[in-house]
Amino acid sequence: MKLATVLFLAASAALAGYNAIRARRAIVSRACGRVMKIDGLRLHFIESGSGMPLLLLHGNGSMAEDFKSSGVFDEAAKTYRVLAFDRPGFGRSSRPRGRHWSACDQADLIHAAAGRLGIKKYLVLGHSWGAWIALELARRHSSSVAGIVLVSGYYYPPPRVDLALAALPALPVIGTAFRHTLLPLLVRLAWPWAMKKIFQPAVIASDFAAFAKDFASRPSQLRAVCSESASMLAAALWRKATYKDISVPTGIMAGSGDRLFDAEGDARRLHAEVGRSLLEVVPGAGHMVHQSAPQAVVGMVHTIAARHASFQSTHRRRHEPRADEFEPGPAAQTFQAGDK
Repeated sequence: MKLATVLFLAASAALAGYNAIRARRAIVSRACGRVMKIDGLRLHFIESGSGMPLLLLHGNGSMAEDFKSSGVFDEAAKTYRVLAFDRPGFGRSSRPRGRHWSACDQADLIHAAAGRLGIKKYLVLGHSWGAWIALELARRHSSSVAGIVLVSGYYYPPPRVDLALAALPALPVIGTAFRHTLLPLLVRLAWPWAMKKIFQPAVIASDFAAFAKDFASRPSQLRAVCSESASMLAAALWRKATYKDISVPTGIMAGSGDRLFDAEGDARRLHAEVGRSLLEVVPGAGHMVHQSAPQAVVGMVHTIAARHASFQSTHRRRHEPRADEFEPGPAAQTFQAGDK
C-alpha cells in the first residue's frame, strides 16, 4: 500500500508538471496584445483599428484570439476600434480567488476597463457566455452602450446534469488536484469530439482547433470554465431570466444547427422579449457562428451601429432649437464617434 501510494503521488506530480510545462508553452508561443491591472486582476486584450469602439467578449473555454482566428477581429477593425478581451481566467487574464466573477461582475470589469482606456461609448459583441455579459453591460451601463450583438447565447438555461458535472472540478482540494493532473489530459483526448460538437454541421476551423487546445486544457483556465458552468447551473436553478429592460439596439444571432443547446429557440424567445431587436438565424452553422460565418456577424455589427447612429440623429433633431432661438456664441467643437 505504501509503495502504491508513493507511485501514485509520483505519477500525479509528474503529470501535473507536464501539464504546467504545456500551459507555459501555450502562453509563450502566442504572446501578443496589452495587459492592464484593474480590479485586482491582470486583464489582457488585443486592439486594432479606429472609429466607434467595439468590445469583443468570448465564450466559456475560449479566449480573445478566437475572434482573431475567425477573421471577425480584422474585418471589424477596418471600420471600428476593436478590443478583444481575455475574460477573467481565460487566455492571459488572471482570475483572483475569493470572488464569484458573475456576468454582472465581469460587465462592471469590462466597463471599467473601457473607461480606463478613455472609451465613453461602445458597441459590444458577445459570443455564448460572453453574450450574458453583453446583456449585463446593456442593463447596468446602458448610457455607455451604443448597441449589442449577441451570438449563440444561452439566455434561458434549464437545469442540466452535464452542467452539474462540469462544475465539480471547481471544488477546492479534490477539484484542484483533478484540474492539475487528469483533467487536462482528458480535455486533450476529447478535443476532436469537442470540436465536432461546437462546430457541426459547419466545417471545423482548423486554426482555432489547433491553437486553442493547449490554452483550453490549462489548469488555470479549466478552473474558470468549471466556475462559469457552476454560475450557469445556479442561474438555471434560482433565477428566472428576463430581458424586457434591455433598451439599447440589439442584434441576436444563432446557428440553425447548434448542438450544444436549442440556440435558435433561445434566440427567438429573446427576440420576442427585447423590443425592436433584430434576429438572424444562420443556416448550416453550429455554436461557433462567428467562426463559420464571420461576414454575417460583422454585418450585424454594422446594422446595430447604423441603428445607434440613426437614433442619435433623430434625438438631435428633436432637441435642435429653431433658428429664431439661436444666440451668438463661441464656435462649437465637433467630435466623431471614437474620439477621446
